[in-house]
Amino acid sequence: MADEKELELDNSGKKKKLIIIAIVAILLIGGGAAAFFMMGSGDEMTQAELDATLDSGSDAEMAGDESADGNAELGTALYVPMPRPFRFNVPGAARDRFVEIRVQLLVRGADNEEVAKKHLPLIESTLLAVFSQSNADDLATSAGKTALKQKSLTEVHKMMKDVEGSKVVEKVLFTGFVMQ
Repeated sequence: MADEKELELDNSGKKKKLIIIAIVAILLIGGGAAAFFMMGSGDEMTQAELDATLDSGSDAEMAGDESADGNAELGTALYVPMPRPFRFNVPGAARDRFVEIRVQLLVRGADNEEVAKKHLPLIESTLLAVFSQSNADDLATSAGKTALKQKSLTEVHKMMKDVEGSKVVEKVLFTGFVMQ
């Protein structure tokens, strides 16, 4: 008889544990689902609302926005890749080094993109002239690479001002840099 009472107590204890575990699991699942729906249903705009907002509001602002020196329209950032990487030798203190640099130009707006594409050979020539003046010891440091980018941008701005009357290119980006 004592064994039967112990079995009944053990079974009732197991049933209570099972019920508690089931309730906790249901609460966790419900809480997770509620959190998912709360985070997912934020103030999202439909495509039609987004188009209406873009069309109505800031056409005048976008047309009037220009960079600090008034030469590049602030708009969509477009990247103009140079057709091939620059490969050249640079002198170093210990030995000469071979360098390969992949370059892309950051321009703002479709008009500037077309102008940059039109003058790619001239830009390429300007960049090659700047790159060939560097030395391996400077290019081995990040400060040297940053200085080379800045000098490249300055020379491209100068050249584009002479040819087109505006700077056109916002940044010269090194997308690949190998020195051996």
